[in-house]
Order: sequence, then structure tokens, then C-alpha cells
Amino acid sequence: MPVAIITGASKGLGRALAGALAVRGWDLVVDARSAGPLEEAARALAGAGTRVVALPGDVADAGHRAALVAAAGELGGLDLLVNNASALGAEPLVRLADLPLEGLRRALEVNVVAPLGIVQAALPLLRQSSYWESYGSDSPYRGAAPYIGEPEGREMSDSPYYDASDVRPERRPGGAVLGISSDAAVEAYPTWGGYGAAKAALDQQSAVLAVEEPGLRVWWVDPGDMGTDLYAAAVPDDDADRPLPETVVPALLRLLDDAAPSGRYTAAELLTAAGSGTSGGAGSR
Repeated sequence: MPVAIITGASKGLGRALAGALAVRGWDLVVDARSAGPLEEAARALAGAGTRVVALPGDVADAGHRAALVAAAGELGGLDLLVNNASALGAEPLVRLADLPLEGLRRALEVNVVAPLGIVQAALPLLRQSSYWESYGSDSPYRGAAPYIGEPEGREMSDSPYYDASDVRPERRPGGAVLGISSDAAVEAYPTWGGYGAAKAALDQQSAVLAVEEPGLRVWWVDPGDMGTDLYAAAVPDDDADRPLPETVVPALLRLLDDAAPSGRYTAAELLTAAGSGTSGGAGSR
């Protein structure tokens, strides 16, 4: 059975994606900071007949990250790492002039440093994954370069960040890393500066990882507006109805089903492409 690590899986998008993968027969390693909600989620996930290892803890803790990867190894390997756990930096969100620097450090630690720490620990297992066949070409991307700010239509071969000689023709298939990004990473929204800066850093980090690890699929996805506890903590006075996280899961599953190339995606684009029967495109905003 394929194996996934999903951080922040006790509720919200992480919980919804874990449920969808469990139904598909994936074995799961899940984490969250609160033990009670995580154990409840794990019991429901195990009811689908999958093996579930639930490890409460903070992804900012190196020992906890190592335990997550070790648990995946005990299940047989690692095919998908989902960096979903997130921190706002301030609850509710505030303007940059009022943002506590310690809050910004926390946002960067959880949204940027911790994902890289898990990736570093998990790389040996991810490189050994044979869940997907290798890419059909030597390029780690297909089409236009998928990192932020690249002119539309510019090919990776024209990019100063890409050297075809770095891609080993003998590379083997590998697993996938999915980072949950945000439109705040590319848009300047008042009060979202600290969180947006952290997610922008995650985007760039993901783009570099994709170039440095061409045997892996690296996706960073803007899920769009969702009705989650995180959003409620960010903007408690906003009582607008927002889509449930479950509505975003089909977009994430499409990445898996299409063995999508590395790149930045939005859930809206992936869902639109699914409706039209075409492949989702890398290189959105």
C-alpha cells in the first residue's frame, strides 16, 4: 500500500485529504498538536481499513519530525509528504506595524523551516518510492516554468535557474511533496503580511526543491478560500459562508491521479481542468 505523511491532519484540509486517501487504501502517518482531536480523527481513518499512525506533536520540533518519518518507514516507505500544518503568526491577524516579531518567527518556523526539516529527513524514503513512473522527459517540469514571477510562456531551458546537466538520465521514480500554500503568498492583503511572507517563502523553497530533486514531484497548491478553524482564528469577524475543505480534496487528488509535473497550482484551476477533462497546468500565479 502507498504511504503518506500528512501534518495538521486532525481537522480542516489535512483531515479531509487523509480521509480521501484512506478510502483509496493509503496507509497514513498523521500529526497535530492536540492529541485528543488527532486520536479521534485516527479512529475514523482506521475505520476505512487503512493503517494509521497518529503522532501528536509540534512540527517545529526536530524530534517529532524524525518520529513521523520513522513511522512511515515502519509502514513500508513514503510516497507522499503533505506539509499542511500552518501557523498564522497572530490570532487574529494584524497589520505589519503591530505584528509581534515572535509571531512572525513562529509563522516562518511552522510554514517554512519545519516543512524543509521533514523533507530533509524524508528524502531517502521519497527517493526510493516507486508509486509513479518516471517523467517522460529529462525536465523536472513540463511547459512553462512554474515559479512565481516567471514570464508566461518562458521555457525552463531558458531559465537561469535550470541546468539540464543537473538532471541525471538514470534517475529513478520518486515520491511527491505537497505544500499547502495560499493566495496571500502572491497577493498583498492587509493584515496577511506575516502569514503571506511565510507562504511565499514556502513557494520559493518548493520551487528550488523541485529543481534540485528532479526525481520527485513537488507541488505547492493554493487551495483558495475555505471555512476552517485557521481562517476563523485569522479573521474572527468574517461570518461569510466559505467552502468546506472537502471541496478542495478532488483538486489535490487530481495531482496524484495525473502524476502531475512539479509546479504551483491553484485548486480552482485543477477543478476547472477536471471538469473539462484536461490536465491541470503548472505555473499558475
